[in-house]
Amino acid sequence: MNTIYKSTLLLLLVTLVSSCKDKKKEGEAPMTKVEATVPKVHFVNDTEHKNVAVFLNGTLFTNYIYDGKTPKPVLYPLITESGKTLTRGFPFEPRPGERVDHPHHVGLWFNYGDVNGLDFWNNSYAIPAEKRKQYGHIVPDKIISLDSLNGILTTRSLWQSSDNKNLMEETTQFRFAQIGNTRQIDRIATLKALEDIEFKDNKEGMLGTRVARELEMPSDKPDIFTDANGIPTEVKALDNTGVSGNYLTSEGTTGDDAWGTRAKWTTLFGTMDKEPVSITILDNPQNIGYPTYWHARGYGLFAANPLGQAIFSDGKETLDFKLKKGDSVTFKYRILIHNGTELTKEQLDSTFEDFSKVE
Repeated sequence: MNTIYKSTLLLLLVTLVSSCKDKKKEGEAPMTKVEATVPKVHFVNDTEHKNVAVFLNGTLFTNYIYDGKTPKPVLYPLITESGKTLTRGFPFEPRPGERVDHPHHVGLWFNYGDVNGLDFWNNSYAIPAEKRKQYGHIVPDKIISLDSLNGILTTRSLWQSSDNKNLMEETTQFRFAQIGNTRQIDRIATLKALEDIEFKDNKEGMLGTRVARELEMPSDKPDIFTDANGIPTEVKALDNTGVSGNYLTSEGTTGDDAWGTRAKWTTLFGTMDKEPVSITILDNPQNIGYPTYWHARGYGLFAANPLGQAIFSDGKETLDFKLKKGDSVTFKYRILIHNGTELTKEQLDSTFEDFSKVE
């Protein structure tokens, strides 16, 4: 059991014991069930390990990790209501049979490949010291609030240059919920420019996750992928046993054809231990670049990129989005973690319409 889970479970136990003592009245039996003392959304902030555990209906859903060991805060892992982990373990918890490429693909994250010439997307512990000046990093600055009643975690982070100059301030609400077998995250991030900012069109962005091996698309071909700074990563072919992933977009596009297309939402679905599971990302009509382009790869990278338009359109479109110092922009995304059934297009269209009205 790793440090994250050990500290999380210990803190939860302390919280539950304290809650039972506080709520027990004279003559009442002790409260022994987790669901009797834990609200539908429950946060446990481990300030020593810099990790906020998120529990839905008494079981762990994810952790907001702000320990600075990755050059950005992340949500990791993403766990279904039935207990299946849909995110890749590497580099936190490598699992047998999974790929170990792209160490910057960690959990669920939000950043971009070209901000004032700096690459935030590809930064990781693997970047050689002599090349780090080309990369930016996102520093968790503050946990603003933990609102279990409404299921909202609010955070502040700073987008910094390689010499630690503040470029943008990010204030993000993570709104957690569970409806039946669907666990839900609304990630609403506001970026405020602390100096003039340009997001140069780039394929590496913006809201991304890296999925478990079972949700990759079957492939028997090795490949080499190169980041924005020309650093290659070889992705070797692996055993396809149990690998069942497939993409479907709101426009009806499937499989590898989803990459580089625009859509209101895209779902990545498959099976784990014979159970249907899926991750769905929904765009919002209020976002820049709506409907977003999808940077969705068969090897397990699943990302929405509204800003890389020149890349995905083969130069037919150009955005090069800019923010003047003091200006702000907000990005809204909904992520669905589902198990037990295969979500239909009609269900996802309905969820999209609901999310379109979110303030």
